[in-house]
Amino acid sequence: MPGDTGSPSTIEHHSIDYIPESERYGKAWHLGPLWFAVNANLTILATGVFGLLAGANLFWSMVAALTGVSVGTFFMASHSAQGPQLGMPQMVQSRAQFGYRGALVVVPGVLIMYIGYNILNTQLAAEATNVVIGDFGGGALPPSLLYILLLVLVLIVAVVGYNLIHVVQRVLTVLFLIVFGTLTIGALFTIHLSAGAMNPNNGFVWLAFLSQFSIAAASQMGWAPYVADYSRYLPKRVGLRATFWWTYAGSLFGAVWMMWLGALLMSAVGLDASPVTAVHSAAQHLFAGFGPIVLIVAIPGLLAVTTVNTYCAGLTLLTVSDSIRPLKATTTKRVLSSAIIAVATFAGASYASENFLATFQNLIVIMLYCFIPWTSINLLDFYVIRRGRYEIKEMFKPDGVYGKWNWRGLVTYVATIVIMVPFFSIGDWYTGSVAERLGGIDIAMFVGLPIGAIIYYILNRYGSRPDGMLDQAQASAPAAKPKSAPALA
Repeated sequence: MPGDTGSPSTIEHHSIDYIPESERYGKAWHLGPLWFAVNANLTILATGVFGLLAGANLFWSMVAALTGVSVGTFFMASHSAQGPQLGMPQMVQSRAQFGYRGALVVVPGVLIMYIGYNILNTQLAAEATNVVIGDFGGGALPPSLLYILLLVLVLIVAVVGYNLIHVVQRVLTVLFLIVFGTLTIGALFTIHLSAGAMNPNNGFVWLAFLSQFSIAAASQMGWAPYVADYSRYLPKRVGLRATFWWTYAGSLFGAVWMMWLGALLMSAVGLDASPVTAVHSAAQHLFAGFGPIVLIVAIPGLLAVTTVNTYCAGLTLLTVSDSIRPLKATTTKRVLSSAIIAVATFAGASYASENFLATFQNLIVIMLYCFIPWTSINLLDFYVIRRGRYEIKEMFKPDGVYGKWNWRGLVTYVATIVIMVPFFSIGDWYTGSVAERLGGIDIAMFVGLPIGAIIYYILNRYGSRPDGMLDQAQASAPAAKPKSAPALA
């Protein structure tokens, strides 16, 4: 089968298999606009309001968003740097830490996250579409019909695959910079803030600060389970640093901008407003007719991130199937798996609760808890334990050197989750005993990240030699073989 050419019109033929170096293409800077556009959407914009809802003023909400995004994006971009070195989807690479079948412990949570985000994005895109139709004098279309139309567009781009997704995101980056740049500048000059909104000497509430911090960090760490999927076609020579920094810069800029803009707009319109209403109202306030223009740009942004999720969810679903019963990766299977995700998204969007903010906040907090130990294990394994050296072929063998179940990764994952439970604070769903004593303050991330790393390091450092642990000279040709331990700075 011929290799992928890098043309946006060519249907991608790879899926969860290894990408040979001869079929790699692209430049590290392509990751910048990709991750900017993924974050520059109304869903991320909505995350900027949680600090305000918990009692912080605008200044401290923005500081919390900035610090949370900065921390979360560091871990996410560290995963992205693995893509060119390993040339495979992130969840397949997790077999080295959890085993061929052991990786299934993490994968279901990833699928739920993808579909959950897709449901929220699709609902917002449909709402925005009806607002635009109304602005032009038309009647609202049934949400179910809009979900079908929007998801068909999503599926088409996801089926064509990797390169078209990159191209679409670069185009959207330009549109967002122009349209949302105009909206932001206009909002800064026209929105009248309440007294003390930007005063750093008051309005600081620990619970509110950590709530916004956690939500912001979770929104970025949520990309971690598939961020390497979008760098895996890059030639290995682009290196760790360039991959890391282009991913970090694009994601940081897009997320912080949207969260700050969301906090600003919704503090003026009303904290209980939908992000669609907030953006439309602020744009119309600048000048008549600007509201639908902003939403016309925002709708493709929501569809684009839904496409990113659908594409990777399809790969993850194939990883699940392959872990249960090995399969041959084909274009047909990738298309079918993406279609299954689109159907699940339609079903979820049709029946999901309309309580957007509460559902969204609880979803990404739970997502953060699930991925904290996985992030610790995966990054420590790549950068410290194995130092980037893996036997690629063995990850596709049920009885390979990584085994079906890797007890070190599984024990670390379960133990870390158990230790974190008392620190959980999930809105009105659950509050752990320690979190309750702290007044609802959520510090689970600060506990889970170091604990997971410490446990995994001890099990690998003082136990028997890790499965598949290769000396550099023993590493196979397609495996990542840096001359020294990977470093990002």
